[in-house]
Amino acid sequence: MLSFVLRRLGQSSVLVLIMSVLVFFGMYVVSDPVAVLASDDFTEEDRIALAQELGVDRPLLVQYFSFLSNVARGDFGTSFVYNRPVMDLIIERLPATLEVAFLAIGLGLIIGVPMGIYSGLNRKKRSTKSISFMTTVGYSIPNFWQALLLILVFAVWFRWLPASGRGDTTMLFGIPVSFLNLDGLSHMILPAVNLAIYKICMQTRLARSGTQEVMFQDYMTFARAKGISRARLVRRHLARNILIPIVTITGLELGGLIAFSTVTETVFSWPGIGKLLLDSIHNADRPVVVAYLILIVLMFVVINFVVDVLYALLDPRIRYT
Repeated sequence: MLSFVLRRLGQSSVLVLIMSVLVFFGMYVVSDPVAVLASDDFTEEDRIALAQELGVDRPLLVQYFSFLSNVARGDFGTSFVYNRPVMDLIIERLPATLEVAFLAIGLGLIIGVPMGIYSGLNRKKRSTKSISFMTTVGYSIPNFWQALLLILVFAVWFRWLPASGRGDTTMLFGIPVSFLNLDGLSHMILPAVNLAIYKICMQTRLARSGTQEVMFQDYMTFARAKGISRARLVRRHLARNILIPIVTITGLELGGLIAFSTVTETVFSWPGIGKLLLDSIHNADRPVVVAYLILIVLMFVVINFVVDVLYALLDPRIRYT
């Protein structure tokens, strides 16, 4: 196990380093912060002074190694646009994204997995065909179109839920959260449901295919022959064996929600890190974009490692040397 951990750490370090190079040099190619931030009345001298102030007047390799040196000390730089430390901006926006992402993943698991198991156990029922139809529709409709439909129906027509913003927040251990008060929770529902629709459909299909595969295994036939009740069969044998692909996909999808829920956050004006990334790309705010993507890579590395550990806990047959 120790050799596995060390090997994964080495691979992860190389991955993060390669990602930092691609992002840093990619931002240099596609954007010029001086051109974005300079006013129309700026003279050439003003532009040179602005470039010196931002630190982009030096050779690119010098900028990159300076960036790596600062990151090693925990300093991801200062935003060109907000003139604030990048980590302060990300940490400030992160709670809003996390609470919506966790709610969406929770809805996907709570609704999708039971529906998938039910569909797998009752393949010939009419309700199973209805579930299959709904999951197909949920997969097919684009995320932004779902968001607009949700706003139209629940915010415009029925006026049950607010269409945008985060609403009131409550401090929890010094962190502002929305789910502890009714106003904040009502603002969370539409963006969370918008993110959860695809997750519900995906988890339903995963659980259904896993159920259909596992039910025909020899050990399941033997368990049924022993007279084990259906509820215990599902709880002790079926669920345990279909959880491995579900855990894998859930871990990756959670990282994807945290990292790239930009469309949902933009449509619903949800002040999370996805919207911060989109605004930073538009404004050529290089320190924010580079730091954000490197942190996202680190997050996916941690998630993948946790998923690998959960594999071993769920299936004793899996061993790492």
